[in-house]
Amino acid sequence: MDEQPEPAQKPAPQTGGGLDRRAELSEFLRTRRARLKPEDVGLPDFGRRRVPGLRREELAQLAGVSVAYYTRLEQGNGRNVSAEVLDAIARALRLTGAEHAHLMHLAKPKQHKKKQTARSQQVRPALRQLLDSIDTVPAYVVGRRSDILAWNRMAAALFGDWAELPAPERNWARLVFLRPDYRELFVEWDQKASDIVGYLRMDAGCHPDDPKLSALVGELSVKSEEFRRLWAAHDVKEKSYGVKRMRHPLVGDLTLSFETFRLVDDAEQSLLTYHAEPGSPSAEALRLLASWGADATRAATGTTAQ
Repeated sequence: MDEQPEPAQKPAPQTGGGLDRRAELSEFLRTRRARLKPEDVGLPDFGRRRVPGLRREELAQLAGVSVAYYTRLEQGNGRNVSAEVLDAIARALRLTGAEHAHLMHLAKPKQHKKKQTARSQQVRPALRQLLDSIDTVPAYVVGRRSDILAWNRMAAALFGDWAELPAPERNWARLVFLRPDYRELFVEWDQKASDIVGYLRMDAGCHPDDPKLSALVGELSVKSEEFRRLWAAHDVKEKSYGVKRMRHPLVGDLTLSFETFRLVDDAEQSLLTYHAEPGSPSAEALRLLASWGADATRAATGTTAQ
């Protein structure tokens, strides 16, 4: 498996406002290596280290590649690396499934036509009809860059009426990091923020040349210190399922389970739903929200959403 990639070169400047894929690969590998201790992987620890984590030679030993090979890869040169070697490095780094997929995207990117990346995202009419027919469960469709593409009346009642926002602001990252009302809505705001950044990182691995994503990251990095810190960690996540605790201004505390359904015909779009345990206080709170609809947040605050 000890193949030799091309000699390391300085990362080429990106055109079109995209992210530097080679820099992304380099930092991702470095941060994954830094989080591992020798005892985590069964290696002896010979005293104090200048920097945290495994040394490059230790990681190379675990992956079964030469130190020079791994060093060039960590410098962002993954052009000729094989999937077999990447799998070995992923195992050595103890990567999660999402992290493994992210590594593959960075090291062996698929070619996307610029028009496909730049085109606006469209939600199928039948899917919009389905959303409208779900009248007891908050549901919405999210696309690339965490853009909110479509939603039902219950989602507007729970999260606020996104129809009153300009289209560019219907974006989870902007809402979570730039809107104080969303910081108050999510009880575990830190976890929600971490999740959003993890999703954006996965998106960046799939579409490093997306200028809109690059602009979004740049904007949030300027406006939010918390975003800068989380983005620098290079953690990645995929949307799945779980539980969110919220504090709604009208109905108070809710504990809701969420599910993510990736669309078969468009993997870049997902349908998310939130539901409460039957008979629970949260279920009663959702019932009350349903009676208010999109006016729920305005009724609680006495203001119009901005």
